[in-house]
Amino acid sequence: MKINKIIAAQLITVFSLFFSLISNGQGQQGVSLDKIIARVDNHYILNSELEEMYNQYKAEGRTAPEKCQLLESLIINKMLLAKAEIDSVTVEDKEVDGELDAKMGYMIQRFGSEKNIVEAYGKSIDNLKTELRTQVKEQKIVEKMQRTISGNVKITPSEVRKFFNSIPKDSLPYIPSEVEIGHIVKKGTVTREQKDKLRQQLLDLKHRAEKGEDFATLAQIYSEDLGSAKNGGDLNFAKRGAMVPEFEGAALALKPGELSDVVESQFGFHLIKLIETRGAEYHARHILLRPDYNKGTDMTQAIRALDSLRTLIKMDTLKFAKAALDNSDDKETAESGGLIQDRNTGLGKLTLDASMDPALYFAIDTMKVGDLSQPVTYRLEDGSSAMRILWYKSKSEPHTANLHDDYEKLAQIVLSNKRNNALEEWFKKAQGDVFISIEPEYKNCKVLGLASANDI
Repeated sequence: MKINKIIAAQLITVFSLFFSLISNGQGQQGVSLDKIIARVDNHYILNSELEEMYNQYKAEGRTAPEKCQLLESLIINKMLLAKAEIDSVTVEDKEVDGELDAKMGYMIQRFGSEKNIVEAYGKSIDNLKTELRTQVKEQKIVEKMQRTISGNVKITPSEVRKFFNSIPKDSLPYIPSEVEIGHIVKKGTVTREQKDKLRQQLLDLKHRAEKGEDFATLAQIYSEDLGSAKNGGDLNFAKRGAMVPEFEGAALALKPGELSDVVESQFGFHLIKLIETRGAEYHARHILLRPDYNKGTDMTQAIRALDSLRTLIKMDTLKFAKAALDNSDDKETAESGGLIQDRNTGLGKLTLDASMDPALYFAIDTMKVGDLSQPVTYRLEDGSSAMRILWYKSKSEPHTANLHDDYEKLAQIVLSNKRNNALEEWFKKAQGDVFISIEPEYKNCKVLGLASANDI
């Protein structure tokens, strides 16, 4: 079994649907003959999945693997899911919802608004999320299974040196120029006018509920919390400390059946209805309205905050990493001292070529190593507008790979190989625990090293 097939199995299913949704807006586009071509226990693989994956490679201008390879990737994915069921491996709904919201945020960023998405696909946001949610959940389970199988694999410096020394000197790769870039991000502030508008909308909904309209129905119609709206704003039981303080404080101040005043949190503006309390848990519904970060966003405070941080950093009164950790609104990079990581490698070094984010590439083109930029505009993944300052931490010259400069990359390769060896061993054992059937038309595919459905 090839290592890259295992990695493909980890990612390919969910992204094939997600990127097909955002690529051209053809939400209603049909697919070829939708029939079952393989089965792994109670999980089925459709011909449309295989075709969609194959066509997505071509749409992105990449060379598509053979369909047999893609089928094997799908089967590996389903094997992980089947074994997860056997071993009772699950993921929390909140984890799935968080990932789903991030992907929907990316779509909103691409299309400009939820309304534009609905118009492009002829489907409601809820329907689009339902289509994607199953894939996202399966993906999270696959990732958890892989962590369970290979998460304890470790490597030593001697293993990295041994790997490097095993590469013939004339075969050492050429490493292009790489840079380390840090940023500190501050979101824009919603204008008073927009806040007042959202508050008034929620007060109107509160008045309607007090007059007898069903709160759950109002939440289904108006709430912008896409995860709970379809359930009438129902958030189920939550333990104390699970919700943001503003929400929890307002909810716990209510009696069962009461409605809150308008509550502002980092997620937007809430109207809360307490259902009941049970020991250290409470059960509430809410209606959430979010500010439109493409309209009515004031960047004055963000720019002032970044200017102040920039001055302190330049005076060496404050270290950039500390400033990012304590102040950046991009929490993903804040924990790494503000360093922007390569999404493919997870490392803090970015290849200085056409693969880099164009906005970042052109920003540092006029900077020198050690420079701090002035505040520049930025768009977070959830679509919200922000400002950021950039720190040009370092730049390496192009060179032939060596153990000193490229240890992190080499260690990552060694760790990946070792983890995938563990996965391969697991797959060999797991084949006997699940039922796999492949349709005769793919009998020539040596899936998992076997020739046909009857061999599995």
